[in-house]
Amino acid sequence: MSIKLETLRTFCTVAQTGNLAEAADRLGRTQSAVSMTLKQFEEHLGRKLFQGERKAQLSALGEEVFEQALKQVRAYDETIQGIEGAAQSRHGQIRIASVPSVAAVVFPAVTDHMTKRFPGVKIEMRDTHTSQVLDALLSGRADIGIASGHHPLNGIETVPLFRDPFGLIASADHPLAQAPQHPTLAEVVTRNFVRNALCDLIQTPDFLNAVEKSDVTIQNTLSLVAMVQTKDWVTILPQTVTRFLPQSVIFRPISDLPDQREVYLYTRTRTPHETITRACADFIQSRDWS
Repeated sequence: MSIKLETLRTFCTVAQTGNLAEAADRLGRTQSAVSMTLKQFEEHLGRKLFQGERKAQLSALGEEVFEQALKQVRAYDETIQGIEGAAQSRHGQIRIASVPSVAAVVFPAVTDHMTKRFPGVKIEMRDTHTSQVLDALLSGRADIGIASGHHPLNGIETVPLFRDPFGLIASADHPLAQAPQHPTLAEVVTRNFVRNALCDLIQTPDFLNAVEKSDVTIQNTLSLVAMVQTKDWVTILPQTVTRFLPQSVIFRPISDLPDQREVYLYTRTRTPHETITRACADFIQSRDWS
């Protein structure tokens, strides 16, 4: 048996729903057909993907297979969406992937500029973390990428876009927000510090030593800000995020944290609509986003 995409999709749907009936309804198939697909998949692998017969809990192998299979299913769906979008875009298409903290700042201006300069152009934007931005560029699912850090890629032009300092993100009512002096790392990175993905870009030794003791990590920026709004928790983010923070949350420099986040613009050198891609990249590069 060769493992087909629909086999992976069926398995992922069952894993996500936790039962055959709902999975079958989502897939538009009969429950017996879904059950047979899973049985054949497990027979091919020679091991069980679920614990028990109710499909409510994955086995250890199932967890690993689910992680890999979901990536393939999503990549396929994005590819099909891109193909269909290209077919429908008689006036051209531009696909942009960006880290969320920059997307919130860049996307509105880019949309306004591109729709005015190229009426009828199809614009597809997604915000995701740096590794997926790079994957989208390499796989041809994005024409332009905006990501943290410098990552040389074959066939992709890379230029620095801006730099912004890291600092404290806290509720405006938090003691560190009210203190007359800028806080120190020792005051910020305590048991009530929330780690996030952008913290991995910070290389100051005192921070690296302190953050190892952090027990809470939140990857999603909106969830992170919601956590900080409770007034009990703080985090560290680049200053650019202050453009979309609620008024109840503030940014403050940290006196002994010199690190800055470096943001780069990535542009594929060959795309289906090179004129549009180049114009979009030039616009992004011409603006001061810091």
